[in-house]
Amino acid sequence: MTVNAATLSLPYAATQARPLPAAARLSDSIAIARVICILGVVYVHAWTGVDAQTLYALHGSGQDMLRWILMEGLGRSAVPLLGLISGWLVMGSSKSRNWWPHVQHKAKTILLPMVLWNALAILIVSGSALFFALRAPVPPSVEWVMQELFILTRNPDINVQMPFLRDLFLCMVAAPLLVRAPTWVLGMVSLAAAGLWIAGIGQPVLMRSSILAFFTLGMIVRQLKLEQKVAALPFGVALLPFLLMLPVKVALTLYDVPFWDNQGHPMAAVDMVTRVAAAVLFWRIAWGLAGSFAAPTLKRIEPYMFLMFCGHLILIWTLSPVIGHWTGPLGSPAYPAFLLVQPLLTLAIAILFAKLLGRVSPGAARVLSGGRLGRDLNPVDRAGSLNRDGQRPFARRMVEHTA
Repeated sequence: MTVNAATLSLPYAATQARPLPAAARLSDSIAIARVICILGVVYVHAWTGVDAQTLYALHGSGQDMLRWILMEGLGRSAVPLLGLISGWLVMGSSKSRNWWPHVQHKAKTILLPMVLWNALAILIVSGSALFFALRAPVPPSVEWVMQELFILTRNPDINVQMPFLRDLFLCMVAAPLLVRAPTWVLGMVSLAAAGLWIAGIGQPVLMRSSILAFFTLGMIVRQLKLEQKVAALPFGVALLPFLLMLPVKVALTLYDVPFWDNQGHPMAAVDMVTRVAAAVLFWRIAWGLAGSFAAPTLKRIEPYMFLMFCGHLILIWTLSPVIGHWTGPLGSPAYPAFLLVQPLLTLAIAILFAKLLGRVSPGAARVLSGGRLGRDLNPVDRAGSLNRDGQRPFARRMVEHTA
């Protein structure tokens, strides 16, 4: 199978839908990759309902192992593909070469939503802690508030997912320079950032230097057209590296292994290799889904994913304890069912919130969603029919849209 052909067929006849032009298939794959990656991120922050001491006592239990597999397999392992996609899109965007308009745009679509969502998190989560006895952080100082809002020199206590947007914005600031660099320079930058991640260096400039590593790797992928090669891989070939690395990563995390520090540099190296393998697998999955009957539904969900990414910790802090009161915490018989459905519950609430906010204040919906929602963009239109160029109406803008 080649992705340069005019039309593309699915590897699985049972899920095959109408063949798509290559540009539309690529655009759909990007949208679907965002959906599956951000749904997976929720597992990293899923509610457990227990304190650190109880969590340690349950270490290695069946439920704890399920939690770690979901965290590593669908959560942390999915994040690198988001960075790769951002770098890939920036590399193909003519707008990224004009520094000031590019940075202004990214400040509106990445930095401003990050700060506003952090402010909402302080207001809602810390407010609930003060007035409703919720077990959550409360502002001890002005310095703490500034750190939570802007993520200046440390990771936040509430919206722990936001360093991704903070570091992604910094990558976007450097993007006009990086897009002009030859492939070998981008390779050196990516390797250096990966080395900093493994060595535990980067703060306070980058909270997670791995984001820069995958961002520049995405640029390299675009230059060398590696996304086409990965899309053409047999599914088993794309799955095998991740299938080999995930059990190793989970086992080294859960169990004491002689002469192995699961918090040190060797573990970070294993983590980096696992993430690369995961990026390959998740892209291959997204490509397959883009040609399946599930594609229209997934594409209708995609416009809400940025909002869900930014707001899911607020829901986990405030709503999960309420539901957990009925299911019980980690270790309870009903907890695994609650754990499994947390991403879907979070998505449903995010969509409901977005629709209500869009009716009350389309401008606020547009800002908080990074420009993806509002009066001028009906999410259903993103899955519309092909235009004269063989692309979906949103396909061209998707190639320009990076975050």
